[in-house]
Amino acid sequence: MNAVTPPPELHLPDLPEVPVSLRPLAPPDQRRAPLPLGMRLRNWLSSYLPLLLMALLASSTWWLIKHTPTPQGPGAEAPVRHEPDYTMHNFNITRFDTAGALALRIEGDVLRHYPDTDRIEIDSARIHAVAPDGRVTNAIAQRALANGDASEVQLFGGAQVISQLQGEDALQLDGEFLHAFLRFERLRSHLPVRVRRGGDETHAAGLDYDHLAQQLLLRGPVRSVFRPPAAQAAGGRAQAAGARPRPAATGPASARPAASGAVAAAAPAVPAAPPAPPAHAASTASPAPRAKDSR
Repeated sequence: MNAVTPPPELHLPDLPEVPVSLRPLAPPDQRRAPLPLGMRLRNWLSSYLPLLLMALLASSTWWLIKHTPTPQGPGAEAPVRHEPDYTMHNFNITRFDTAGALALRIEGDVLRHYPDTDRIEIDSARIHAVAPDGRVTNAIAQRALANGDASEVQLFGGAQVISQLQGEDALQLDGEFLHAFLRFERLRSHLPVRVRRGGDETHAAGLDYDHLAQQLLLRGPVRSVFRPPAAQAAGGRAQAAGARPRPAATGPASARPAASGAVAAAAPAVPAAPPAPPAHAASTASPAPRAKDSR
């Protein structure tokens, strides 16, 4: 077996000795002189400038947050005053149906819109409406009040509504107040009204007219005058010829005012022969509006 030989030893040369001596501290009067004020200030600014900039940015952010207006909640809204937000003079509003035909036209001298109630007030109102069945309705009044979509109109002062279907007698209603529901084709009034159709005329203390149901409700006292068809035809021919129509004979042809509470329907004239019933009797109208007693 081979014997293990130890690794060679490393011998470093001896370093020379260096003498070290410590000198005593210099006296205070021989220390380094302090820096000038400008130099010290510049050193201080260079050391603390980033910190100063961060503090300035934080304070400006806090000031901006404090002075930025916050959005008001729904409960903090100011109440809307009853004042018009826009006004139109000598205006004309027209609405068309899906086929492009005229459905409604509203005219007037002055229009005022109130945003708090979404109501439209019109001076010297003139309304022209055409129903899907071709019925034409014209209305006038000194003042009108309508909702936003003009589906409900109230007429005040000298209100007049004339509705007519081609080939039929016109139905005319006059009063100081009429409340029209154009969407449901209804007309109401709690004040005295006058109803005319053909040669018939009725005065009532109020009415409720439903065109879709062909029903006319008159509130008493009610007074009606009915003319027979022959007298109406003669009167029409006389007016067409320019002559003054002769008054109908006394009795059935010209009925005296009915007693308080009587009800009459403003219906088309019935065919000829029998004379008109007396005003104090209940009258039966043909196909157009049926009358109901408000009592």
